[in-house]
Amino acid sequence: MTSPFLPPFDLADHDFNFGSSSTSGSQGLSDSDEERELRKLTKAERRKRRRATPKYRNLHATRERVRVESFNNAFAALRALLPTLPVEKKLSKIEILRISIAYIRYLDHILTVY
Repeated sequence: MTSPFLPPFDLADHDFNFGSSSTSGSQGLSDSDEERELRKLTKAERRKRRRATPKYRNLHATRERVRVESFNNAFAALRALLPTLPVEKKLSKIEILRISIAYIRYLDHILTVY
C-alpha cells in the first residue's frame, strides 16, 4: 500500500551492506581477525559501529529528508482545507492542528444541531 504523502521509494536501488568490506582500513586486520573482533562486540556495539559508516549516515539522512518532506506536505494539505483570514497567513504546525480541531468540532456541532 502506498501513501499519498510519501514519494515512491525503491529500496532495491540501495545497498544495505553497511560497513562490510573485505579490507579493514588502517588497523591491518585480516578478514578472519576482523570477524572475530566483531563477534566479541555486543549487539549494541556492532549496531553503533555499523551506523558510523558514511554510507549509512547518507542513507539515513536521505530517508529523514523524505520523511520530513512528506510530513510538511501533509501539513500543507491540511492547511489548505482550513478556513482562515487572511488565507495566505503563515501558520505554525501547532496552530494548524489547533485550528483543525476547532474546525472539526464546529462541523460536528453543525451536523448535530441541524
